[in-house]
Amino acid sequence: MKVKITRNAAKKLLEELNKEENKDMYVRVFVTHSHGDHAHYGMDVDKQKDGDELVATDKDISVLVDASEPMLDGIKIDYLYSTQEEGFVITNPSQGNHGDH
Repeated sequence: MKVKITRNAAKKLLEELNKEENKDMYVRVFVTHSHGDHAHYGMDVDKQKDGDELVATDKDISVLVDASEPMLDGIKIDYLYSTQEEGFVITNPSQGNHGDH
């Protein structure tokens, strides 16, 4: 499995992971639902469970994913700043998902 995290997302994720209540926790990305050739994603902070794959990234943040879910292989976690709205955006360019899902 591969996971990419942008600089903006890494900064925000580290802020969350460095909180005392998130000690010994990881970022978890999951599929909320999929249809056709793309999926919709969710994200949380969680502990590792059976069936999880812990994927190391180049931003020194490890991400938990369900190893049996092919739509999680190749995801990209970004954080967008906008005058109207800001937040995390998860896409999977390797699966043809380039939009806001």
